[in-house]
Amino acid sequence: MVVKTKNRLGFSLLMALAGILLGLLIQVSLAVWTESAGQAAARRELALLGRRAEEALRTRAAWEESERRWAAESGGQILADKFAAVREGDILLLVNPWNPLPEGYVPELTEVGTEGHRLDVRCAAAFEQMLADCKAAGCRPVLISSYRTQEMQQELYDNKIKRLLDAGTPAAEAPSVAAMSVAVPGTSEHQLGLAADVIDENYTNLDQGQERTATQQWLMANCWSYGFILRYPNGTTDLTGIIYEPWHYRYIGLQAAEEIHRLGLTLEEYTALRGGH
Repeated sequence: MVVKTKNRLGFSLLMALAGILLGLLIQVSLAVWTESAGQAAARRELALLGRRAEEALRTRAAWEESERRWAAESGGQILADKFAAVREGDILLLVNPWNPLPEGYVPELTEVGTEGHRLDVRCAAAFEQMLADCKAAGCRPVLISSYRTQEMQQELYDNKIKRLLDAGTPAAEAPSVAAMSVAVPGTSEHQLGLAADVIDENYTNLDQGQERTATQQWLMANCWSYGFILRYPNGTTDLTGIIYEPWHYRYIGLQAAEEIHRLGLTLEEYTALRGGH
């Protein structure tokens, strides 16, 4: 009787121990399975994200290629800045009698045309394309002024004052009168390298008559699509500080030029809307 009881107790302890070991085994197995399942799920999610990223890159590449192809078919280099890093801040830099160039401003220039003219590298190709298309439309545009150094601007300004004095303008008034058509050195857009004066080959006077030429009518209607604006429109002298100049074009980039054209603004008004000067 005592022996049987001991055997039963031993068997019970053995079964209990086996149960404990089985429970531990099941828990470990579940843990391992859970970890493996989690890792598998994570791998599946990463694979899905990878496929989505690859698809996004393919879609973007296809879009950029179609945009480049459209740009080439629509006018070659005129949209080149759309695919380049453009420093918008100084592309839109406001320079007028009240806002001089930043101290030490030096544009990166390249030659345009065949007469030694230079413009900022970011607008030169667009400008040359614009003039080529203008000529293709039957017009006769001629570039007469582009980038100017401080010394060049000073010489032009001094000569304008001299001509005014010779014409009888009072000495006290001559500098301010001169500044309305030839900017005071340090306040000229030509010193930015982003501005150009263009006239019609058949009409070379720098006066209001330029607006009636085929060249100016074409440029006024189309310059915005190349990133340029007519900088000093008729009736805006109070805003710009410069007389009406139907020959002076300023590069400000495609988006800003389209908006200014659509809204009928000056650069001063557009800059103010954007929270600038």
